[in-house]
Amino acid sequence: MTDNKQKVRDFIEGLPHLKALGMELEALEDGVATVALPYDTRLIGDPATGVIHGGAVSTLMDTASGASVMCHASQPASTATIDLRIDYMRPATAGQRITARAECYHVTRSVAFVRVIATDEDKSRPVATATGAFTIEPAQGDAK
Repeated sequence: MTDNKQKVRDFIEGLPHLKALGMELEALEDGVATVALPYDTRLIGDPATGVIHGGAVSTLMDTASGASVMCHASQPASTATIDLRIDYMRPATAGQRITARAECYHVTRSVAFVRVIATDEDKSRPVATATGAFTIEPAQGDAK
């Protein structure tokens, strides 16, 4: 499991797009990942309100979801998004960081299923929720 956790860290810390967004890996557990997006005026979608653009929120949720798959006990060699269905519940509060917590709750031979919730400082009211499906490729030697 440690190798996959390191892969996730390297991916999030090394991918230029995620670096540009300022994403920060906060926690990795077996099948659970928490990733944060600090507030940044470059990511504002509506200058009148200062609210972060929904595209940045969806990238955050997709990244946390993929990370939860990669740190699942099944230890896949790789993953890719098949589908991510996001429900935006409310705008994030301007000036606040957004955190996504994703859980990979079921894995088949070729697909992993994930739930993810994004919140700002008000943890009782989600900014967005999502469910997703991700391809998985078994690690070498695990193919059946």
